[in-house]
Amino acid sequence: MGTTLFTKIINGDIPGTFVYRDEHCVAFMTISPITTGHSLVVPIKEVDQWTDLPQELNEHLFNVAKIIGQAAKRAFECERIALVVAGYEIPHCHLHVIPSNSMADLEFANARTNVDRKELEQAADRIIVELRRADIAGAAATTGSV
Repeated sequence: MGTTLFTKIINGDIPGTFVYRDEHCVAFMTISPITTGHSLVVPIKEVDQWTDLPQELNEHLFNVAKIIGQAAKRAFECERIALVVAGYEIPHCHLHVIPSNSMADLEFANARTNVDRKELEQAADRIIVELRRADIAGAAATTGSV
């Protein structure tokens, strides 16, 4: 498969705005958010489709997505946190954690492009604050590469 874009972000070869990292996965802000606070939970191991994840890693990713979602819900005071697994953009499994107030907030066609890094960092900071308040191990120390 070769090294994916996400592996390059995970390894620090390409900048990423991280909110979480542990030995199995990371969470970082997508550069094409549908809503403010839209993040991705990505396994460190390159697995193309979520249906191919080993069971233990699958459970871990969904648990981390729940933790990130709970923090994002508090940070952005939204009605719901959507969890979307599409898998078409990059051949490396990733869970979209999306603050939402309606189904309209889940239209990938509405994803923004060319979002200023400062805006991504500000959204990440809000999630990180909530992760720290919940005493979540793995919360990023600062925005930017961790």
